[in-house]
Amino acid sequence: MTERLHRREVLKGMAAASTAIFVGPAFEVISARGFIGASAVEVTVTPLSEHTFRLSVLPADSAAVIPSDGSIVSMSSGEPISRIRAAQEIQAGSAKLNVSFDPLRIAIAGAKGAVVQQLDFESDGGAVSFLTGGQPVFGLGEGGPQFDRRGSTYSMKSGQGGYKLETHGATVPMPWLIGTSGWAIYFHQPHGKLELDDAKGKFVPVEGATLLPFDAFVICSHDPATIFREYARITGLPELPPLWSLGYQQSHRTLASREEVLAEARTFREKKLPCDTMIYLSTGFCPSGWNTYNGSFVWNQNVFPDPEKVIEEFHKENFRVVIHTVILSDRLKGSVNDPCDVKRYDEAQVGCYWDAHRRDFAMGIDGWWPDEGDPLDIASRLVRNKMYWEGPQTDRPNERPFALHRNGYAGMQRYASYLWSGDVFCTWETLKTQVPIGVQTGLNGVPLWGTDIGGFVPTHEFSAELYVRWFQFGAFCPLFRSHGRAWKLRLPWGWNTGDPGPIEMNDRSVVPDASQLHDERVEPICKKYLELRYRMLPYLYSAVREGTTTGLPVMRALWTQFPDDPKSVMCGDEYMWGSSVLVAPVVEKGATERLVYLPHGGWYDFWTGERTEGGQEVVRKVDLETMPLYVREGAILPLGPVKQYVNEKVDEPLTVTVYPGADGRFLLYEDDGASFNYRKGEWTGIEMAWTDASRTLRMQLAAGSRMLSAEAKPFVVMLKGEKREVAFAGKPVEVKFSS
Repeated sequence: MTERLHRREVLKGMAAASTAIFVGPAFEVISARGFIGASAVEVTVTPLSEHTFRLSVLPADSAAVIPSDGSIVSMSSGEPISRIRAAQEIQAGSAKLNVSFDPLRIAIAGAKGAVVQQLDFESDGGAVSFLTGGQPVFGLGEGGPQFDRRGSTYSMKSGQGGYKLETHGATVPMPWLIGTSGWAIYFHQPHGKLELDDAKGKFVPVEGATLLPFDAFVICSHDPATIFREYARITGLPELPPLWSLGYQQSHRTLASREEVLAEARTFREKKLPCDTMIYLSTGFCPSGWNTYNGSFVWNQNVFPDPEKVIEEFHKENFRVVIHTVILSDRLKGSVNDPCDVKRYDEAQVGCYWDAHRRDFAMGIDGWWPDEGDPLDIASRLVRNKMYWEGPQTDRPNERPFALHRNGYAGMQRYASYLWSGDVFCTWETLKTQVPIGVQTGLNGVPLWGTDIGGFVPTHEFSAELYVRWFQFGAFCPLFRSHGRAWKLRLPWGWNTGDPGPIEMNDRSVVPDASQLHDERVEPICKKYLELRYRMLPYLYSAVREGTTTGLPVMRALWTQFPDDPKSVMCGDEYMWGSSVLVAPVVEKGATERLVYLPHGGWYDFWTGERTEGGQEVVRKVDLETMPLYVREGAILPLGPVKQYVNEKVDEPLTVTVYPGADGRFLLYEDDGASFNYRKGEWTGIEMAWTDASRTLRMQLAAGSRMLSAEAKPFVVMLKGEKREVAFAGKPVEVKFSS
């Protein structure tokens, strides 16, 4: 089965219940009729799978339709095939719904018969309330208050004018809630705010809007993997980004000259500091950026007099070039395939706006950084996400695009959209807060996330220690990128000279304390984590690919893998990196130790190899260069050789380390990292299975994949100091160790 067929089969399996809506009696769409206030309404329940159903409340006997904001995929909708106009119990997959009227109430019981959710519609149609279950609730997009969302009101305001930009970053609200008591809800229509307390929540339409038509998707499951899969059924599976985008990305601000631009890149190679991407800001946010002003696609001749030649120089040194753009329109519509009437150029029309990018794209630009967009409505935000996915493919149809966004919505993962957390401040509190913000973003189906390493706006707290701790955290975010004012201190070697570079000031900025700007420890520590990130790329890329078939993020809340462990459920200051590695960022100034909660089971310290029994908090001693990392027992962890860029050819085998104590599995995924050929079966999947009792690691080729090279792939397999060398050529291989 090819990769495209494999993905299609996954979608087909996810959509099978939706197909049954039309043809099978097991998933009959049922409607019931009642009133909200004086308005007659019709309640429609559409089962989509064993775990998920769509609940719609529309005015009866009217032509009302549910408007689309672009967030849901087409497989999620269907037309009723039968209507029962009486309150009753309805079976929807494994859930049983009890629908009653005056007022409208829908009680939902799970497979075991207990009520897991109840929706109560206010008689005047002003709101609908639901249960929070007295247990943690996650979701609601990026940003906003606490990790457990209970206890606050969420206005669902998008952009940097939301909740505490300085520490929490921009908000990208999504009306998606996960109740750890066994339910999840996606409120599709209308748009509104959410109020949550310990026992109940309330959904209230935006001011001036009505509750009708009402449309929501309800999931009944205690299993996190099922919830992620069902959410992907509703809003779509993530797409696979280019491999180079998972390497280190270095952002630049005010530029002095062409010579400086090229010198910065050469320094990375001379110092052997791994890096894949050079990013350049727009002039308009700094005195001298890549272009002439915000929104312009004309190059700044003072710095890039010959942009095509400069880009060519970067490509020779195996760097990618990404440029920053700012949209000036407050609305976007259409698609890249729409014709543009040049006589009345309309920037709000995607067919016109994308054309403005194409000349620079033809010069060899590798990716885009679309900034701002706060005024965009939901549909326009998704149109922009889609534009930066489909637009590049019009000119390079077999090349995966890259775009780093500050705005989006549920469904943005369908366009491989990266998201960063906005213009946060350089403070310890910000770093501490960004950890649960990133974990929470992953719970919303957005797998590609990161921050401005070091923080964006300088403060008196900005120091070498803060930068190093942030850099360590950034190395374990999908987006690994340094950016901010005082930009030369975002270079790994910038702290050797203490030169912050030009600082664009505003009423929120301060000049960092000069006594804090020189520390020669920074560069070697950054190099250590750069090299570790590149060594971990086989593991990371496999985890990213896993998300394209399951909906699982890379940064995973402990709840996703330990839902029956109450402390894991509540834990937002550490996370799983893929399925096997626990990351505990150090976020306290002057820390000499880090309290780490280890879920039940055995755990190995990544740095020392020491084993610790889980189900407890442990105190891990730390120095400046150490961020605690733990690997769970049964893990199979592939590490590659150190590279200076992702495509560098290094004649060293992958090292596969087995952490004994339990059985384990891992699928190592490889493709060319750049094209869509994996959709045609051009990928290699090596299924690795560890059997702890017999001390045996088995390797076999995954179904639907093939060996991409005629040569056998060499591995070094490690277990507690024992080493085995093996060559995998596509046929099953067993590697045995002594007991």
